[in-house]
Amino acid sequence: MTYTAAPLDLLLLPTWLVPVEPAGVVLKEHGLGIRDGCIAFIGPRDAALKLAAREVRELPGMLLSPGLVNAHGHAAMTLFRGLADDLPLMTWLEKHIWPAEAKWVDEAFVRDGTNLAIAEQIKGGITCFSDMYFYPKVASDCVHNSGMRAQIALPILDFPIPGASSADEAIRQGIELFGDLKHHPRIKITFGPHAPYTVCDANLEKIRVIAEELDAVIHMHVHETAFEVQQAVEQTGERPLARLARLGLLGPRFQAVHMTQISEDDLALLVESNTSVIHCPESNLKLASGFCPVERLWQAGVNVAIGTDGAASNNDLDLLGETRTAAMLAKAVAGSATALDAHRALRMATLNGARAMGLDSQIGSLEVGKAADIVAFDLSGLAQQPIYDPVSQLIYATGRDCVKHLWVAGKPLLDDRQLTRMDEQQLTATAIAWGQRISGHSE
Repeated sequence: MTYTAAPLDLLLLPTWLVPVEPAGVVLKEHGLGIRDGCIAFIGPRDAALKLAAREVRELPGMLLSPGLVNAHGHAAMTLFRGLADDLPLMTWLEKHIWPAEAKWVDEAFVRDGTNLAIAEQIKGGITCFSDMYFYPKVASDCVHNSGMRAQIALPILDFPIPGASSADEAIRQGIELFGDLKHHPRIKITFGPHAPYTVCDANLEKIRVIAEELDAVIHMHVHETAFEVQQAVEQTGERPLARLARLGLLGPRFQAVHMTQISEDDLALLVESNTSVIHCPESNLKLASGFCPVERLWQAGVNVAIGTDGAASNNDLDLLGETRTAAMLAKAVAGSATALDAHRALRMATLNGARAMGLDSQIGSLEVGKAADIVAFDLSGLAQQPIYDPVSQLIYATGRDCVKHLWVAGKPLLDDRQLTRMDEQQLTATAIAWGQRISGHSE
């Protein structure tokens, strides 16, 4: 009796397929088959065409890659996009963003802002994102309904925040949401102590114990500016990263966001603990926060992922553009034109992000058995010609408007540039209405 495999749900036939793992590989004239939301086949086009498939999509001139992973952001802050530009971080936060949040942020704000962010990210080739913002249950509902994948970090600060009157209440809500969603196929709940300067030792120790018990990730802004590090040293004699190490927070489940200030001791702590660093170059550039030494970290063996940060400080959620900036900046900071080449930059925006989130067994590369989180970039346009290395062309000569199709767990969320599950006109109208309310009522 001959065994016949069940037919594929979908067979994709692009011009180029970039699996990311193994590193540096570009497969030409190959096919990728999807069954039950997972990648079931990768092989030469001739072999692919012999397989039974319910649907076959020819993708001429397109590059198929793993979906991009946006490893740090504040989704609902899309509604504050451009509200307080061209200001240093602490002025931006204390004089503008925190007062605006106190006045405007409620469940409706988070729902509408998160939906806007999800749609923008899907259209930009992002299949998974990390979110750290208020009313995380509302954001989780948005992710669930959208079909996207996300890590939701529960924000915890020593003072009251929208939706939680204390750090203890925020932690309690986090434990509850973690329990509710621990079996969700696309949502991972994590703990998000805001920053070393807004969370005391006692609360950090509570978070560490709970995260260990639940095997949960911790996501935190660390060493965002030189001022933050300098102030900590003046007040306590200890650098913030060293404090986190002393409290036992660093490790493979810890995501240190920004890390623009890295001494030799800091680097040793990151390497020893196997902590991931999340690099947000454009937000750091715009707020003049400093430069994360990406090449130095990479060469030392630190896992570096990439994030857009929130749209209030970037001002977009364009991870492809962010990756291009990261590649350029890494060269300038390292003083070497060979630093962070295009293939490694793409890896940083895909598999490294998945690894930071503990999702690298599921997503981040195109491998048989992994979830079919895939993006098709159209490289057939005038501005991409001629093509010698399609990955270089993707990173250095392509914008997010070239994102043509996107699938999460094999389901199409973007088809020929059109959102399949969200109403773009409605999202735009809602965002405009919020902008009018916020600008019309601001003092």
